[in-house]
Amino acid sequence: MPFSEFFPTRVYTASLQGSGASDFNRALKRECEQLRHDDAAGRRWSAKNYAGGYTSYASAHRLQTVSPTFERLERKLRRHVRAFAEAADWDLDGRALSMTDCWVNIMPRGTVHVLHLHPLSTLSGTYYVSVPPGAPGLKFEDPRLDRYMAAPPRKADARASNRAWMTLPAAPGKVVLFESWLRHEVAQNPARGQRVSISFNYNWF
Repeated sequence: MPFSEFFPTRVYTASLQGSGASDFNRALKRECEQLRHDDAAGRRWSAKNYAGGYTSYASAHRLQTVSPTFERLERKLRRHVRAFAEAADWDLDGRALSMTDCWVNIMPRGTVHVLHLHPLSTLSGTYYVSVPPGAPGLKFEDPRLDRYMAAPPRKADARASNRAWMTLPAAPGKVVLFESWLRHEVAQNPARGQRVSISFNYNWF
């Protein structure tokens, strides 16, 4: 082939664990719902910034340090984080990637998670606890989009690597990892049930 492909944008998707995901997700979901009940500051922040939904992002964002269940999640994520770092050929200079933030997102019907990135972080991701049928996936934006200028539109059946946006389906028990500068969003949830996920950031400095 005469073409070379450079500067890939990596998104990692895998099952968190080989078995026992249902039991672990039930425990996580109980804690997520209890946190929403107890977290008055988070509910107030969400009412202004996350219409219809709940996130502990602004109120309880280091859950791996206060909850044994979330600490278990952090331990289960370690092998996936190592796999991403190895695939990216990161030279971490003898320092480990450490989880700096971990928070809950609960999206009832009609809730939207607008386009954003995770500043001051190296690696970010999401773990899906509960995903009702029809709930949206995680949509990523080509980071070169503002440089397209006179580029023609993509074909409807364009390969994933050539699309300007790509949505990965959400499924309970799945973990998604991506570099923190990659912009992403979640479309409005049309499902009747709640889409429950746990987001997190890692850093190495």
